[in-house]
Amino acid sequence: MSIIKKFKSTLGLLQTLDLDKIGKLSQKVDLNKMVGLVSSMKEEDLQKLIKFMEGGKKKHEFPEIDGDFYDLHDLLKPDEQAIVMQVREFMQKEIRPIVNSYWLKDEFPHQIIPELAKLNICGLTYQGYGCPGKSSLLEGFLAMEMARVDCSVSTFFGVQSGLAMGSIYYCGSEEQKQKWLPPMQRMELIGAFGLTEPEVGSGAAGGLTCTCKRNGDKWIINGQKKWIGNATFADVIIIWARDLDDGNVKGFIVEKDSPGFKAEKIKGKMALRIVQNALITLTNCEVPEYNRLQEANGFKDTAKVLRMTRAGVAWQAVGCGRGAYESALRYTNERKQFGRTISSFQMVQDLLVMMLSNLTAMQTMVCRLSQLQDSGRLTDEHASLAKVFCTLRTRDIVSHARELFGGNGILIENDIARFVADAEAIYSYEGTKEINTLIVGRAITGQSAFV
Repeated sequence: MSIIKKFKSTLGLLQTLDLDKIGKLSQKVDLNKMVGLVSSMKEEDLQKLIKFMEGGKKKHEFPEIDGDFYDLHDLLKPDEQAIVMQVREFMQKEIRPIVNSYWLKDEFPHQIIPELAKLNICGLTYQGYGCPGKSSLLEGFLAMEMARVDCSVSTFFGVQSGLAMGSIYYCGSEEQKQKWLPPMQRMELIGAFGLTEPEVGSGAAGGLTCTCKRNGDKWIINGQKKWIGNATFADVIIIWARDLDDGNVKGFIVEKDSPGFKAEKIKGKMALRIVQNALITLTNCEVPEYNRLQEANGFKDTAKVLRMTRAGVAWQAVGCGRGAYESALRYTNERKQFGRTISSFQMVQDLLVMMLSNLTAMQTMVCRLSQLQDSGRLTDEHASLAKVFCTLRTRDIVSHARELFGGNGILIENDIARFVADAEAIYSYEGTKEINTLIVGRAITGQSAFV
């Protein structure tokens, strides 16, 4: 190498240095000796040193945080993608700033209902009655978007749009649909769904203790329902009861001011604290015949509603897992230890990739589930398998997320503690792991293991 060329390379290296720092450095080392060492370096080594020093000045740019690693949103039509973005914006602007406060207070933010209604997504998949008539795939993505920020709001909406409205849509007469569905779609009336009982949860198909008996043009209902979401402030509550005369399960639209109806808030929950669950007591509760769901003549009719909403719970689990994963990734990109962001550590990246793998598997499963639903091929076992798998994997994801946050993970302000707690509720409701496993087991073996 020529002297001139080496001089230029050396000069270029020196130009990358801070003169103030050089002055301080001269107090500690012999600069003449250092310059001599640099001058004697080979060209390729000198260029590597320059590149290293220049690279150290650049601020690292992190990739965009997006839990949809396989771009599954591309399965949606452009107009559907636009609706997803509207819901995402609503959740970010209206829910995220208040969610932790209301979660701690164990209260529901009633002021969000009119704003949520403006999105026009309630009763999304139903045809007519003011409902949008959109796809089940879009409905799943919206459930995920809500749970991605808060599982409680997603649950509230699922009860309103799925369980309550779905019971009337699938099991009601045309007159009942015309009367109740339009105001419920506009969220002027809020609904609840009463199936689970204090002593009867997943075994509802085996017989309810809540009973009904016809008396002229009225029905008399007696019994209790437990864990009924929205019930403390709902205008209409769907109650399922066993007919004392024929033993079949029947459904009723019970209005909140019905004689003999009482709803008490369940307190002390560790999960889904924004959801207002109630213990309902029905004491000789009188319901007119015209409020009996005319097309509900057995538990098989109740199951039609549960099949649809169970698929929705699987999507909620995906949203919970995605929210936890994205929060953890963001945190590891910001948190520094030993002079580096912890996302640059091997063990942290291993956990993040495990979380993303589970999340991606869950997303692909529920997308296919919704495609089956849209084609009219969804079965109980399809919905049950997704519910089992997704809720199990979500527990893993939120656990790893909490681990990555360290001690900060137990602070509600960081969201992860809420995701961890809420994942436990999603794991249990709409059928436990064991019950859903036996539904799938019966399908693949042809033998029922229920007792």
